[in-house]
Amino acid sequence: MNSANVALSPTQRSVLVAVKRSGEATADELAAALEISSSAVRQHLSALRSAGFIAARQERGQPGRPADRYHATELTEPLFVTSDSDLSIELLGHIEEEDPALVARVFDRRRLRMVEDARDELSGKSIDEQVRLLTELLDTQGYLADFEKLDDDHYRINLHNCAIWAVASHYRQACSAELDYLRDLIPDAVVDRVTHKTAGAHTCAYEIGFQR
Repeated sequence: MNSANVALSPTQRSVLVAVKRSGEATADELAAALEISSSAVRQHLSALRSAGFIAARQERGQPGRPADRYHATELTEPLFVTSDSDLSIELLGHIEEEDPALVARVFDRRRLRMVEDARDELSGKSIDEQVRLLTELLDTQGYLADFEKLDDDHYRINLHNCAIWAVASHYRQACSAELDYLRDLIPDAVVDRVTHKTAGAHTCAYEIGFQR
């Protein structure tokens, strides 16, 4: 089954987005965030769990009955991908067979094109605006992106979905190109990846520090 072709109801999609943005959450936490009843959330969670889009673990060590904490599975990654983000693993496989070094050059060329497309939009903007615009750009690409301002000079961009998951899980060059993309667009900042979905985290998170 191709998860990208599965039809979700608007509410199921909202629940799934809330789960992905939270990383992990209980039904009650999701109900509060979405402003719907806990029983309705549990019904949608049950359907999403049956489809393989979410999994749960029991949170023990708290008084009373252990609570189920839900998180999204890898099957959800293609659900939020735009057509422009779709890359062909088969094509990359053929390229790798012909010239393994060419795969890295392909990702570099893609990164340079994306940087060129976005650079003018960020040019001349304040630090806050640069981070906000870059986050919005990543969000439109299917990354379910948001950001936090940690202090006056430090930010964190969180990617709750991987728009190129199928490729990134096979080719780490895609992840390296993603990091370089952020560094190229904000050259005055130090950008580091602090969590990584391919390493089992719920998000890919990047900390961005500026020197004033």
